[in-house]
Amino acid sequence: MLTSYYTVKESGIHEISIQKSRFIAHLSRATSEEEAIQFIEQIKKEHWNATHNCSAYLIGENDQVQKANDDGEPSGTAGVPMLEVLKKRRLKDTVAVVTRYFGGVKLGAGGLIRAYGSAVSEGLNAIGVVERKRMQVIHTSIDYHWLGKVENELRQSHYLLKEISYLENVDVQTYVLEAEVESYCEWMTNLTNGQAAFTHGAVEYLEEDVPNP
Repeated sequence: MLTSYYTVKESGIHEISIQKSRFIAHLSRATSEEEAIQFIEQIKKEHWNATHNCSAYLIGENDQVQKANDDGEPSGTAGVPMLEVLKKRRLKDTVAVVTRYFGGVKLGAGGLIRAYGSAVSEGLNAIGVVERKRMQVIHTSIDYHWLGKVENELRQSHYLLKEISYLENVDVQTYVLEAEVESYCEWMTNLTNGQAAFTHGAVEYLEEDVPNP
C-alpha cells in the first residue's frame, strides 16, 4: 500500500466549449480496470448520441494499467492527451471520459489534442484533486487526570485527533503517519511520565485537498 497518492476528489462533470463543439469531461475514481470500464460504458450509454466518448484511465499503485481510447477521433488526438494529463498530475486510480458533441468546425490534430487535454485539465481543476495519506490509528490509554494536558498538547501539535472515548481509562485515538508512530509514542510517553499505554488500531487513508497548479 502506498503511503500517499493523488486522485480525483470525487466523481464530477465539467464542460468547456471550443469552436462550437461541446467537450464534457466526466471524472471518477476507479480502483480496478473493471470499475473504469463500467464507468466508461455508463457515460457512453448516457451520451449515446454524442459524436465521440473518448476515455483514459490509470489503475494501480505503479500505474500497472494504463489505457487510452480515441473512440473514432484521429489516432492519438484524444485518449492519449487525456492520459498524459492524468500522468502529469500524478493521479492514480482515476478514469476520465470526454464526451464531444461536434459543433461543425474541424479542429485539426493539434486542436483536438489541446481540446481533449484541456477538457480533462479544467475538469480536474473544477472537481478537485486530493492527496490520500495512509495513517495509523493509535489508541492511547491514559488516566483521567492526564486528559486535559494530553488533549491540549495534541490539539496544538501536527497530529490529528480522531476521537476520545471515556471508558475505565480515557482512550485517545489519534491519526499518525506510519513513519511517525515511534516518535508519537515517545512524545506521549514523556507527556504522561510513562503512564500511557498504546495499541494500534486500523490503518486508514485521510484526504487533503491539493491546490490547483
